Formats: sequence, C-alpha cells, structure tokens
Amino acid sequence: MDTKLILIEGLPGSGKSTTARLVHEILMQNGIESELYCEGDLNHPADYESVAYFENDQWHRLLEEYSAFRDQIIENCIPEDNGYLLPYKKLGPDIPDTFYEKVSKKDIYELPLDQNMKLIINNWERFSTRAASGKKVHIFECCFIQNPVTVGMIKYGAPLTKVRNYVLALENSVKKLNPILIYISQDNLDFSFRKTIKERPQSWSEGFIHYYTDQGYGKKNHLSGEEGTLKVLKARRQAEEEILKKLSIRKAVINNSAFDEHSHKAVLEKLLINHPAKEGKY
Repeated sequence: MDTKLILIEGLPGSGKSTTARLVHEILMQNGIESELYCEGDLNHPADYESVAYFENDQWHRLLEEYSAFRDQIIENCIPEDNGYLLPYKKLGPDIPDTFYEKVSKKDIYELPLDQNMKLIINNWERFSTRAASGKKVHIFECCFIQNPVTVGMIKYGAPLTKVRNYVLALENSVKKLNPILIYISQDNLDFSFRKTIKERPQSWSEGFIHYYTDQGYGKKNHLSGEEGTLKVLKARRQAEEEILKKLSIRKAVINNSAFDEHSHKAVLEKLLINHPAKEGKY
C-alpha cells in the first residue's frame, strides 16, 4: 500500500465508525501495519482532543491559582507558540472540578477560529513529518473535514470560503503521505439522523442539537430542535460536497444507505486492496 494515511469522513449516522473499524480490519488481515484513531481519542497524533491552550500570562496565572497541583500540571504541558498546551483530561481525578471548568473554556475548539486553525494546522504538519518517516498506515475517523466544518461553519458561522481554506491547509500538510479520503454518504439524511438519535443516549442527542442550533449557523438562521438540526446538517452536507470537489488528494465516495456491513466491507476491500488508487463513487 502506497499511502500512510486514510481519512474517513461523512455526516453523523452515516457509518463512519463502522467504516473506520472495517478499514483497520482489512489492512491488518492483509498484513499491512496500521493504527486506528477514532473520534475522541485523547492520544490522537494530529488532532487535539481535550487539549487547552494558554498564552504565557494566562499560563502563569493558572499555575499560581492551582499551585498545589503545579508539578502535575507542568509535567503534562507542552510548549507551543508563545504559550502552553495542556491535555487536561490526562491529569487525573485528584484535581478539583473548578480547575476543569476553567481549563475547558480554553479548549482548542473553544478558541477564536483563527487561533484554532493555526494550532490545528501546525499539529497536522508535525504529524505528517513524523508519519512520513515510518511505515505505518494511520486511519483517522472524522477529523479532517468534520472538525473544520463543525467549528468553522456550525460553531462560528464562518463563510464557506474560510472553512474550505481550513480543510485545504490540512490537505496540503499531509500530501506527502499520499492520503486516501473515504467519504461515507447516505441517500436519506433524515432517516440516518433519526436512526442515530434512537440508537444513542438522550444526552448525546440533546448536546448535539444544542451545538447545532444554539450558536453560529443555527442561531443565525433561527433554527431549533430536531427539525432545525436537520436543516443545519443538510447545509453541512452541501458545504462538504463543495469542499470535496476542491480536494486534489485521492478520494472515494461510498454509499452506505443499506447499512449492510458485509457488502460495505467488500466495497472497501475493492477500493483499498483489489483496486488501490481507483477513485470514484461506490
């Protein structure tokens, strides 16, 4: 296999997690060393999950306020761009809740969009340099297109041009890895979204609907509830389709409307093993 990075993208409920798992299975079954990084992985090598950023003055104030935990905090921090990164969910349960409440407000995905973009793009570039010298294939679930679109369009209501340029910057950072993008599509977005709501805990759907309708794009367009969330998702799908057209890396769109894992795996095997490098719709 001539790629070191496989990117799995698609809307919520499309089958990204299943696809990522199947891709990992296929590679391992064919003797190809690979590692899977799913959404929410605290050890993600390119994205940031539960990582806060503090500029120098903010950092020193934090250390003063929580001096009892100073050594523990410093041990886990990473210098970055005239400040410090802090993977705060790796610190453990002995630190008080007030610390986590304060730090989570500085999460990289809560920062202003330009600052978020700079930190994320820098990290993808570092990952790409490291990965280029190895043999392992990295499989990323939903952080290449989803996260820029979610934070840019949905959270901040940024124009499509800015969101597209964000994704194109990530693309440019990993071109040396000869990546393959697999985008999972669904014929019926309403069905797949409502199916996801039924299958997941109520807390997930409440948080999702809140994120999609109470800020950025949803708020600007006066959307609310499940119906409003569906309208945001349809706008997101259109934005992602436009972004896909602009990407120059190898990409394949796979229709997973049947939710048939056996046939889905066969399509993935055809793409990755039997006819590698072939693009198109499946």
